[in-house]
Amino acid sequence: MNQKQAIKDAKTLGTPKMLLLGLQHMFAMFGATILVPILVNDYFEGEGLSVQVTLFCAGVGTLLFHLVTKGKVPAFLGSSFAFLGGFAMVAQLDTGIYADMTMGEKLPYACGGIVVAGLLYLVLALVIKLVGVKKVMRLLPPVVTGPIIICIGLSLASSAVGNAETNWILAIIAFVVIVIFNIWGKGMFRIIPILMGIVIAYVCALIFNGMGMTNADGSAILDFTSVASANWVQWQPFVWCKFDLTAILVMAPIAIATMMEHIGDMTAISATVGENFVEDPGLHRTLIGDGLATALAGCVGGPANTTYGENTGVLELSKVHDPKVIRLAAVYAIILSFSPKFAAVIGSMPSAIIGGVSFILYGMISAIGVRNVVENHVDFTKSRNLIIAAVILVSGLGFSDGLTFTVGGTSVTLTSLAIAAILGILLNAILPGKDYEFEMAGNKEEA
Repeated sequence: MNQKQAIKDAKTLGTPKMLLLGLQHMFAMFGATILVPILVNDYFEGEGLSVQVTLFCAGVGTLLFHLVTKGKVPAFLGSSFAFLGGFAMVAQLDTGIYADMTMGEKLPYACGGIVVAGLLYLVLALVIKLVGVKKVMRLLPPVVTGPIIICIGLSLASSAVGNAETNWILAIIAFVVIVIFNIWGKGMFRIIPILMGIVIAYVCALIFNGMGMTNADGSAILDFTSVASANWVQWQPFVWCKFDLTAILVMAPIAIATMMEHIGDMTAISATVGENFVEDPGLHRTLIGDGLATALAGCVGGPANTTYGENTGVLELSKVHDPKVIRLAAVYAIILSFSPKFAAVIGSMPSAIIGGVSFILYGMISAIGVRNVVENHVDFTKSRNLIIAAVILVSGLGFSDGLTFTVGGTSVTLTSLAIAAILGILLNAILPGKDYEFEMAGNKEEA
């Protein structure tokens, strides 16, 4: 069996195939991206974020990211889950100016905090530009980045299982179809296994639903209630941000965690496609792109953006690494944002199908981390390397609820991945015996 060769220019496949590949990436990000506004709406008692605005911000934010990074990085920016705790805290504010506010009146202030959080990315980008990426990345050798990438995938594992167990039959169908098309598929079908898994599993869901089958908890497999009531075309209900120091202090510090995650994601994408994006177009550019996308989303009432692991998994599985395909997915997201009807149809996809797909995508991310460690010849006969990796793995998987502490009377939560990154960086800087030097793309040193 021949190993699939990576495709850097999707134009060689022809326009129809490129369009399908973009659709595959759009489906991969959709479930998680719309889940954020759904959860925030619960916090704000139905007056929270809009799915339409969220899709618009994901698409525009992704295109802005690609513009800033010279169109070189095949990354999709979707909704960040890291800020959910911040939204919940702002919704609960009931003192000062928030005392007599409705939930809908509080939302713009939470979004204002997201704008400031996005601008903090620009501060870190400036620091990196001034001191040089090599000095910064000496703090992030493969013994640190490899285990962090592994944690990114494994930390999502419970989400995959939780979705799949709602209907194991559908989850297994999606999983099996993806495996079959990825390994035995011919031609175009071999590079769109995710799309085929979703489509075939959804058709099966329609059949099962028509036969009267239900999910494990007795609920209907498909619910088209929201589809029937949704308009075909409608402008996005933008909400313009407002600023208040209290909300800023709740939301902005979360950027510390997401910036650490950004660095890990850039390393993961670099390892996936075999190019050093930290060096070219540069970590400062990727941070600026992510920060501007987040600030823009906050301005119009959308959630913070972040690079999506689901799409990194698709890159690894399809072996099509052309950023143009990601930009197509962004365009699809923008188009969908104008149609509540189509968004509702896609949103009706059973979570079990998303779970079956995630079994592969999230596992792929962790496998990329293992490959990062192996290819860089990280020496685990050295105690320092074992200690660093051990602490990162335990922290990244053990702090499932993050770590919450108070600064100036405001609660700040570091996610498990941020804790893992911070501890890994500190241990690598403190423990003696470092022998890794960050090199230009294409050159590798033993770690």
